[in-house]
Amino acid sequence: MMILKLNVEMSGEGKTHVVLLHGWGQSTKAFETVSNHLSKSFKVFNLDLPGFGRSEKPPYPYGTKEYAETLKTIIEEYNIIDPIIIGHSFGGRVAIQYASNNHQVKKLVLIDSAGIVHKKALKYYVKIYLFKILKNVFKLPVLKNYRNRVLSKFGSTDYKNADEFMRKTLVKVVNEDLKDELARITCPTLLIWGTNDEVTPIQDAYIMNELLKDSGIVKIEKAGHFSYLENMSLFLSVLDVFFKEDQ
Repeated sequence: MMILKLNVEMSGEGKTHVVLLHGWGQSTKAFETVSNHLSKSFKVFNLDLPGFGRSEKPPYPYGTKEYAETLKTIIEEYNIIDPIIIGHSFGGRVAIQYASNNHQVKKLVLIDSAGIVHKKALKYYVKIYLFKILKNVFKLPVLKNYRNRVLSKFGSTDYKNADEFMRKTLVKVVNEDLKDELARITCPTLLIWGTNDEVTPIQDAYIMNELLKDSGIVKIEKAGHFSYLENMSLFLSVLDVFFKEDQ
C-alpha cells in the first residue's frame, strides 16, 4: 500500500491504548472532547482518516478494506497494543472491518455506526437512473452552465459536500454490507445509538447486536446521528463504566 501522510494526534500516558475514528466528512476535532477526557486514564490516538482533516487523500477510491489496512499500518507504526477502538458512523465501518480480521482488539465501541445495507426501494433506483441520464445530458455545451444547479438536487449531504474524488470513495463504502464482518468480531462491543438517528437508524443497532458475539446497546434518547455530541456527559459516563477494568 502507498505510504500516505496521515495526521495522528497522541495524548495521555495510560497503559491501555484507545484509537478514535471519526465519521465521514469529520476530523480529529469531532473527538476532541472525548480525547481530552480519555487521555486522563488512557493513551489516546485520535486519527484523521485518509481524505479528511490534515491527512492526505488516498491514491485511489478506498473501500473499508483499504481504510482498515491503513489503520493496521498506523497501529503497527505507533506500536499500539491491543487497542480499544471507538468509531462513529463511517469510522465505525472502518473499525468493524479492522476488528473482524484482527482479533487483538481489546474492546470496540460503535457509535451510530454505518455498515448495514438495506434493500433499496424502487424509487431509489429510479432516482439513480435519472441522475445518470441527467449527468450525461448536462455535458452538452449549451447546458453546462446549469449542470451543478440541477445535479445538486441529487445525493446525500455527505455526497454533495465531497469533491469528485471522495464521492467515488463514498459511493464505494456506503454499498458495502458488513454483516459477515460483524459476525467474525470476537471482542466485547458496545453499541451507542441515538433513538432519533435517521442516517443509521436504531434498527441497525439491533441487527448488529444479533450478529456480534459479545455486545450490548446503550440508547441515547431523542438524539440523532451525532448522539455522542448531543449528550456528551452521558456518553462519557457510559465509556467510563465500559472501560473501568482497563484503566
